Amino acid sequence: MEKRERLAPAKAANKLNTIAKAFHDIHGGARFPVDVDQFAFEAAEIFKWQDPITKIEKANISNFEGMLTSNDTQSKWMIVYNSSLRSQGRVRFTKAHELGHYILHRTQKTKFLCSKEDMLDWQKNENIESQADQFASYLLMPLDDFRAQVRGQLDLDSLSHCADRYGVSLTAAVIKWLSYTTEKAVLIMSNDGYMNWASSSEAAFKAGAFFRTRTNTIAIPTVSLAADTKIESNKVGVRIPTKIWFPSAQCNSELLEMKILSEQYDCTLSLLILPKNTEVWPTE
Repeated sequence: MEKRERLAPAKAANKLNTIAKAFHDIHGGARFPVDVDQFAFEAAEIFKWQDPITKIEKANISNFEGMLTSNDTQSKWMIVYNSSLRSQGRVRFTKAHELGHYILHRTQKTKFLCSKEDMLDWQKNENIESQADQFASYLLMPLDDFRAQVRGQLDLDSLSHCADRYGVSLTAAVIKWLSYTTEKAVLIMSNDGYMNWASSSEAAFKAGAFFRTRTNTIAIPTVSLAADTKIESNKVGVRIPTKIWFPSAQCNSELLEMKILSEQYDCTLSLLILPKNTEVWPTE
């Protein structure tokens, strides 16, 4: 009987990256972006499983970014990604996400249908979509290498460099940084004056700097950089009163706000970095 090892997202991804690094050290060539297709086709052999991924195809799957599905006998698997995806970064992350489902969850279900929102769920919990995202993050952007790329001044320029290096979207690169930074930082995706989605670093969350976009309709502050339609991009950022975004902040506190128009997601990405000593919890 096949041994079913329960793997954590980071452990599984690091096992593949150890193989990739060893191959690169011996044979040279480009270490990044990671060849997700090759790992998908070789995963069963690497983990000594009998039900390999045999196909990776694009298709029109309405309202979904990607899918992992097995045949009737569960002896073979296939990864499918949406043919409407306009960037190779989103395609690569979607493939890695579905590979994560295969490695981590294939004994739980025979089909996984994953939406755009599922690709942005990186919280450290037991949700299988979050785990697949964590796997994709560690596979495509190994933490030790990522940290080495963003030493010194942090802004959307340096994170754009990471996105190019790893062949992922800028959104994915920023969320990766948020997952480990000690900065109080918040990433906001907005469109037509309202937040679509927001993610905070652990330090920001503990300081009250977060937005409950899943349960509330939240408008972008009218005097923020994000709301200024005359400026499409400012990757270095501007200093503005923290109270503009967080009304309970101290009057003399200023945060750094950056923004960029994301054609990949048809929205504006805003990155807020708060002072280290700032607390913005609402007063009683």
